[in-house]
Amino acid sequence: MKILGISAHYHDAAAALVVDGVPVCAVQEERLSRKKNDASFPLNAIEWCLGQAKLDTNDLDAVVFYERSMLKFARILTCTLRAFPRSWRSFPHAMKNSLGEKIWARGIISSHLGIGREKILFTGHHQAHAAAAFLTSPVRRAAILTADGVGEWATLTAGHGERRADGTDISLLREIRFPHSLGMLYSTFTAYLGFAVNEDEYKVMGLAAYGRPTMTDRVRKLIRRTPDGAFALAPEYFEFQTTAARSYSSKFLDLFGPPRPSYEPIDVESAEGRRFADCAASVQRVVEETLVDIARALHQETGLPDLCFGGGVALNGLANARILAESGFERVFVPSAPGDAGCALGAALYADRIYFHNPDRDVPDHPFWGPAVDGAHLARAAREDDQQVDELEDGPLIERIAGDLAAGRIVGWMDGACEFGPRALGHRSLLAAPHAIEMRDRLNRDIKHRESFRPFAPVVAAETANRYFDLPAGGVRLARFMSGVFPVRPEWRARLAAITHVDGSARVQVLERSMAPRLHALLEAYGRRTEVPVLLNTSFNVAGEPIVSAALEGYSTFRRCGIDALVAGSTVVTKRATASTKRATEHVA
Repeated sequence: MKILGISAHYHDAAAALVVDGVPVCAVQEERLSRKKNDASFPLNAIEWCLGQAKLDTNDLDAVVFYERSMLKFARILTCTLRAFPRSWRSFPHAMKNSLGEKIWARGIISSHLGIGREKILFTGHHQAHAAAAFLTSPVRRAAILTADGVGEWATLTAGHGERRADGTDISLLREIRFPHSLGMLYSTFTAYLGFAVNEDEYKVMGLAAYGRPTMTDRVRKLIRRTPDGAFALAPEYFEFQTTAARSYSSKFLDLFGPPRPSYEPIDVESAEGRRFADCAASVQRVVEETLVDIARALHQETGLPDLCFGGGVALNGLANARILAESGFERVFVPSAPGDAGCALGAALYADRIYFHNPDRDVPDHPFWGPAVDGAHLARAAREDDQQVDELEDGPLIERIAGDLAAGRIVGWMDGACEFGPRALGHRSLLAAPHAIEMRDRLNRDIKHRESFRPFAPVVAAETANRYFDLPAGGVRLARFMSGVFPVRPEWRARLAAITHVDGSARVQVLERSMAPRLHALLEAYGRRTEVPVLLNTSFNVAGEPIVSAALEGYSTFRRCGIDALVAGSTVVTKRATASTKRATEHVA
């Protein structure tokens, strides 16, 4: 059976193809359109998936959309009318926004793909999140938790799942409904702190490390715990339910002070910078504590040792680490794409197992479902551009790049299929030595062009991870897809300064050889040279652009910023010295 899953029209559009119960490919639309967080109908992603599998739309047994569009429209209409007359300004915008493509998903899919409407199915938004988290994990039974901004009505669900020989069960037993939402709470602070909603929430988490949670009492006025263990937002502090213009109210500003204009940089040494950092630390603390309490209650209820966690909130690595440490679950599984992009895969898997009652199948435990890189394309482009090109076997290539990294050079690393999800996990990465804090500053300033307070992540081989990082039981699993933040061991922080955040932590990726063999070999080779087999690993992109996918995108980025070497498959490209740099070198000599 061939099932295409689609997510679209809100953010992070994607397509995924499941054949006979197993994913064969998945990609976010942004990786092909080159428009960051592209929310449009993912025609490029769909065409690539079908081409990759050598299928035509007529070969598909079903196309599954990741949410129920009419139910979502009903929520938007209901909430807007409930807020009237306060919502009168936003009502025309809400209707125009919803009555376009977003509401007519079945017709749009049928029109674009030329398939019969009877083949087009829908899952619930949080059912897709739950399936993406549970059905891609290597466990047979688990508790399931999902949390995001909002789907149709639900913002958080809790339940359990079981994979059996005679069928699969996913039961979401309880839900919290809009406007009560941890995702919307966090996004409101994202907007208040001058960052982009649905894109920059991770900047709030990074900024939180520079602050102290001195405002938690104020944050708790916004989110009240309910007797049944859930929570409710105090509506007087928010405007996201009544207008698209602003998510926080004047009463919110009375409590926290003036917001940060997005164009003003954050100086964490200034009084205003410290206020914003304290604000970030406070909402981070409250969200963590709320999630831990809910997860602990779910563990007590189910008695299961494993938790599968999905939804955009599952990208919060600090919260994930606390859930693992404090909820009672032995392991926490977060997929590589827990947000809306991952719902494309989740919707396809949910339809396969639940709607069509197909037998359970194990899903390969890796994130590499996108387009593969072609080193020949890189070699041809670089030679035409008069750059230095070498084509090497794996052994010599690994040793050469290890030497470059040990010498302080920054390497663009493209290997195989690109990652599905927001994080580079070893196939579309920028790699660098993790030792000197100057490397972090150079990457932020000359390559990533981003805020100085943002941390960089390390990648370390599973065999040596516990030597450098304080990983609890279950930490290696959570760190597989860079989903947890853990302490760098104190004795190593000085030698791992470029990847150690101001609070002594790191969002570490623990790499098993089977997942990315070439990167694992590079870690070993680098370790032989430096005695520290750890590398700085950040996404291969610059600010405002998606992670690179094809070789030519990597080459364009390489030529535009201070990357020293670029690898794609067996091809290594380095920049030839220009006449001006040669003169400068001769002058210094």
